[in-house]
Amino acid sequence: MRSELMLCACIGIFLILNLNVNNAVIFRFTNVVCESHNKSWVLWQNCRLKAISRSKVILNMNATVVYPANRVKIHLKLYKKANGFKPWLLERNVDACRFMRQQYDPIMKIVYGLFKDFTNVNHTCPYMGSQIVKGFYLRPELLTLPFPTGDYMLAMRWYFGMSASPTADTNVSFSFVEDLLKST
Repeated sequence: MRSELMLCACIGIFLILNLNVNNAVIFRFTNVVCESHNKSWVLWQNCRLKAISRSKVILNMNATVVYPANRVKIHLKLYKKANGFKPWLLERNVDACRFMRQQYDPIMKIVYGLFKDFTNVNHTCPYMGSQIVKGFYLRPELLTLPFPTGDYMLAMRWYFGMSASPTADTNVSFSFVEDLLKST
């Protein structure tokens, strides 16, 4: 009886602390830069942030893929700010067409899980026409990995077709602040 009571008390304390910690997290966009290296493949109509409140910034992107893209590769790099965005924490190459069929890459699965509710990029290759991300904001409850407080940049270099040269770049900067002192 006593051990059951202790277990219930521990679970209750954990739930209370967990709910309060979510209020102490600020997870928001700080900058976005989209660039097309090959305008015959990709044209950017919109790539901007809009501040809704102090802690909520939404991202709107609209890119037109001119020709059917049957092969899409993404080179991901995650940087942490320390006297500029210098050292990378993570570097991955992902086959986007294969990922949309199998979701084989755990890091890309986290990134895609953050924005999949806000986009029409939810099918396999070929990609053609408008590829839209609208009203996307960062939600800390979807972040499944522990993240240290800081400013970060996710740099994505897109390769379409058989080309060895990049087709487009998307650099998204964000801030993650976890203030546990505010949670009490």
